Amino acid sequence: MRPQFSRSLKTRLAKVRLLLCDVDGVLTDATVLVDGRGGEAKAFNIRDGLGLVLLRRAGIQVGWISSRPSAATQRRARELKLDFLVQQRGGKVAAVERILARTGLKWENLCYAGDDLVDLGGLRRAGVAVAVADAAPEVRAAAHRVTRARGGQGAVREIAEWILKAQMKWDDIVKDYAA
Repeated sequence: MRPQFSRSLKTRLAKVRLLLCDVDGVLTDATVLVDGRGGEAKAFNIRDGLGLVLLRRAGIQVGWISSRPSAATQRRARELKLDFLVQQRGGKVAAVERILARTGLKWENLCYAGDDLVDLGGLRRAGVAVAVADAAPEVRAAAHRVTRARGGQGAVREIAEWILKAQMKWDDIVKDYAA
């Protein structure tokens, strides 16, 4: 079943050349497991990972922006060969602007996915602003679209499919895998 988009949202999705996501609460369920020796673990959804790989194969750049540095996040980003990973305390808008400057893209070419208040700046500027289903009410209100899936439960895969379908690339991807 194809997602139903307004004409305005479909036009916005067609312009996307970069997907940036928050990590904790978007790519994970916001749980961080910390052991007594200072190590930590996070659960990443494998379908979200494939969605990011599919976007990259289709020429869409992908990256993560987190205000909570984490070795687990860095490792998963390396496994997926992300184009960008920014892990730094503080505001996310400046990090997004550095990435946009580096790529030559504009805010209208960005799809930004978030779940909490720290994401509002990016969401309010992005061409396509997406909140995960269990995002804070203020974040859902700022979004152009809210996923059906909760953070860490396939929300990023859902977003990837929206982009690829709006850009008429999804059917070719499916054919490639069915061959």
